[in-house]
Amino acid sequence: MPDPGIRRALVIKLRHHGDVLLTGPVFSTLAAACPGIEVDALVYHDTREMLTLHPHVAQVHTIGRDWRGLGWLAQARAYLGLYRALKARDYDLIVHLTDHWHGARFTRLLKPRLSVAPQSRKHGKRAQKLWQRSFGALYPVVGGNRRHTVELHLDALRRIGIRPTADSTALRFVPGEAAERAVADKLAQAGVNGRYLLVHPTSRWLFKAWPVERMAALIDALTARGDRVVLSAAPSPNEMDWIADLKTRLARPVADLSGQLSLKELGALIAGARALVGVDSVPMHLAAAVQTPVVALFGPSGDIEWGPWQVPQRVVTAPYSCRPCGQNGCGGSGISDCLVAIAPERVLAALDELLVETGR
Repeated sequence: MPDPGIRRALVIKLRHHGDVLLTGPVFSTLAAACPGIEVDALVYHDTREMLTLHPHVAQVHTIGRDWRGLGWLAQARAYLGLYRALKARDYDLIVHLTDHWHGARFTRLLKPRLSVAPQSRKHGKRAQKLWQRSFGALYPVVGGNRRHTVELHLDALRRIGIRPTADSTALRFVPGEAAERAVADKLAQAGVNGRYLLVHPTSRWLFKAWPVERMAALIDALTARGDRVVLSAAPSPNEMDWIADLKTRLARPVADLSGQLSLKELGALIAGARALVGVDSVPMHLAAAVQTPVVALFGPSGDIEWGPWQVPQRVVTAPYSCRPCGQNGCGGSGISDCLVAIAPERVLAALDELLVETGR
């Protein structure tokens, strides 16, 4: 049974955007188990939009990734300000979801009645002992692509007697009205009226991306039969270069919103799509959070650990015994043979099956 005295909790996840989005069920499960609880988040500043407006997140506190580059005095002031803001919240529970030392330090400083973190294999006996002494409970992490990341997060709560329910494990993402209006305007300017398929072909790690010529073949097959296709991608130079290369290979033009969207706007764009076609990346998780059907191509990353969560889906892979390897392409080449082996016809068939299944 959950501790009835838990009034306020802090969930810490200092990782990338997708990792932060996948913590959402922890907040919802705490809210369901402890009526009236306030649950705050501590994340990197650039990932905050993954949780802002979430109905079960009270406050979002942030650490700037650029704090490391500040002078010692400015850095000390930044961390002191954060500590004071967290201390004022008087947490009864801290849930730390990684082995980042920041979580251990803040837990020792804030002294909650309850705290939980993953078991860690820190180098050296002294480091391991310090980690263990920082928390009241530790939970095991099941690796090797055998358990979904959402379940791994929820294991932290299971360890302290709080069990998720069927209603508390869903992902949530709220774009907000401003983002929805902005996306509607951008689509209208791009000449998109009505239903569309969204293709987000890139990831911040391009070894996860399908070969550009194969994605071009899929898009050409869609536009040839009259489907309206919209492209999106992050504004990073490597992803924008990838999109530019893709567009030179297309037989017919498509609407392109690549590099033009905030995270909230990207979520709104995904929410309005008939389906998303993409790879292992943040948009795939956003699709799950807004319940847009998704076709996801997986190569070197693990589809059990990182696949679309609780959403109509098709995960397309090739039968390579070495996957998921997590490597930057075969032999470090940046090109993953297990993605090259996926034919456009397979992806098109998977998409069509999904559209029929969902009536979209």
